[in-house]
Amino acid sequence: MRNDSSSAHRRADAYPDLDHVYAQCSGPGGLRLAEHMADAMGLRAGATLVDVGANRGLQTCFLAKEYGVNALALDPWDDREDGRPMVDHIVDNARAWGVSDRVLALRAGVPDTRLATGSFSFAYSTTALEMIRAMEGGAGYQAALGEIHRILQPGGVFGLGEPMHREVAIPDDLRPYVTRGEFSWAECFSDLTTTVAQVTAAGFEIVHAEYAAEATAWWDEFARHDPFAKADPDGDPATLRVDAGRWTSFGIVIARKPHASPA
Repeated sequence: MRNDSSSAHRRADAYPDLDHVYAQCSGPGGLRLAEHMADAMGLRAGATLVDVGANRGLQTCFLAKEYGVNALALDPWDDREDGRPMVDHIVDNARAWGVSDRVLALRAGVPDTRLATGSFSFAYSTTALEMIRAMEGGAGYQAALGEIHRILQPGGVFGLGEPMHREVAIPDDLRPYVTRGEFSWAECFSDLTTTVAQVTAAGFEIVHAEYAAEATAWWDEFARHDPFAKADPDGDPATLRVDAGRWTSFGIVIARKPHASPA
């Protein structure tokens, strides 16, 4: 993984309109996160990748264009802004990015993908599976990881990027903010140690795990450029201001599906 600040985000910097990026991506990081994870995963041209919970598919298109992968973008939801299926947005973005021949969209989610076992050499998921944790609890989250493991080839690499909290208790003054509303951050977010244990329990070997060094910068970008955050400054932006980096972070886990042991 690159750690030279002079070269970091070289590819993402070619797309400087962060209002547009955050309108097309969910959660913090945008294309900077996608590049960070792609480099950590070792994405290579011609590889097959499944993007689980692709939202409007901007990161998928970025990975197809900048890394040359052939991608299937999965998302089961309708867009909360305009009500259109996310897959329609994915198709539109693929056309706009000139990667319609390398990005397909499927209205499906985990664990019910109905895809063939061992279909992909890479799996990628950002700011998506934490919603399953909130909706379906630990068992649902584990089932989602199990499905990703199933559809990966032996030796395939899984990159998980997720809003996480640091391994500390929720500060008392922050608690009212992270426990409010449907799908509160306290319900959605886990810590890195717990997430690594869950990924391992799904059958993966951990290659790398980190609280992203740029988590604070990504969250700051999110607060300034995400359209829903801008429309509700007393919502997520207020939470981030009160938190001031004490509890909220962003975790990345890179894992590999082991090759089958010889009989």
